[in-house]
Amino acid sequence: MAANRLTFKATLAQVSVPATSANLGPGFDCLGLALELRDRYAAQILDEPTFDVDVSGEGADELKKDKSHLVIRSMLRGFEHMGQKPRGIALRALNVTPHGRGLGSSSSAIVGGLALARSLVHGGEALLTDDEMIALATELEGHPDNVAAAVLGGATIAWIENGEGRAITIPVHEKIKALAFIPTTTLSTSKARKILPESIPHAAAAANAGKSALLVEALSHRPDLLYVATEDQIHQSYRASAMPKSMELVNRLRGAGVAAFISGAGPTVLVLHTGNETELGEMSALAGSAFTATALEISRKGYLSI
Repeated sequence: MAANRLTFKATLAQVSVPATSANLGPGFDCLGLALELRDRYAAQILDEPTFDVDVSGEGADELKKDKSHLVIRSMLRGFEHMGQKPRGIALRALNVTPHGRGLGSSSSAIVGGLALARSLVHGGEALLTDDEMIALATELEGHPDNVAAAVLGGATIAWIENGEGRAITIPVHEKIKALAFIPTTTLSTSKARKILPESIPHAAAAANAGKSALLVEALSHRPDLLYVATEDQIHQSYRASAMPKSMELVNRLRGAGVAAFISGAGPTVLVLHTGNETELGEMSALAGSAFTATALEISRKGYLSI
């Protein structure tokens, strides 16, 4: 942490942060993927002790517009890490990532806030590195999978080491794309976590370890293995009662040989594929009217200054 007094920039900082999907089936709390659906944030330091927050798009009517806003809280944590907090902040947020759907909206806000803080300090990149950003974002989020993908982009492997979140990227095959089936219903991550049992069978844990390792190879070099590599035995079935339609869709798609799984804590269903428009239409037909099918590219970059 910096000991010297910070010099804040007077300019406006702007960043965009991708949506993310965590777990990818078997990789519970460790595998993540950045998706090309970006929230945008702009912020400026104020001389007055006030927090001026405006939100457009997703969550505009529900999110608090004061210093308790997650982007503001994350900015303040970033400034604290660098050595000093400003008196006030003006924030403008344009949210497009659906909230409460398992697409990393909170991770976007956290990473966006940390990235804005770094951009508003002279020498910020040296005072808050990407590795430190992942550690702070994990502290704020509680787990590293989504925030790692939001920082680094592409596919990521995240873990906790000495109490801190860490992550690396893994390459994603150029042919792999995503198809998200987004329901109107929501499910909080905290509720989804409370449903999980305290322990799981050894055989299920071993199966998921093997599939997670295989998924790294499938994402990088062998898209033909995506279907078998995205099978999960440790968390999705336990959450079925909280999102029955989503699990029904996962089972329907997997029954048709499609690499489908619950995105993060759900209830969005994500498909990884290399298909054409005809195949996408066939997948969408299996979903029915309860879901909005959204084709997404893999975001090769994490947060971006704009």
